[in-house]
Amino acid sequence: MHRSTFTLYPCSVVVVLASLAGCDPSGPSQGGEKATADLLTRADPSRGRTLIVEKGCVACHVVPGVRAPVSFVGPPLDGLRQQAYVAGRWPNNVETLVRWLQDPPAMNPETAMPNVGLTSEEAEHITAYLVTLP
Repeated sequence: MHRSTFTLYPCSVVVVLASLAGCDPSGPSQGGEKATADLLTRADPSRGRTLIVEKGCVACHVVPGVRAPVSFVGPPLDGLRQQAYVAGRWPNNVETLVRWLQDPPAMNPETAMPNVGLTSEEAEHITAYLVTLP
């Protein structure tokens, strides 16, 4: 009997990494609309876009709105808001996504996504950019 193998890349954030809207396409629910609104008052999505390039996220991910060579080492980050989980494991909300971006191996030692040394402020800027994507 032939057995098919399906591999999920844990660096799906965003990851991918995940969904800031839970399963509700109208907006973030699991992390709360207030948490997202609070994040957007202190973090700058345009700075997040710049950091995505500077920190090398595009070496593994296709990121909407960011011009870079196409790479599918990690999952594309479009549709992140509609995903229920960060990295296929934790409820998708802004707090979890910020933690994941700061140190993915601390949350999942088996992840292929490296710790690129983001500060909490940098992770918030990147999260702000990702949650503003359609």
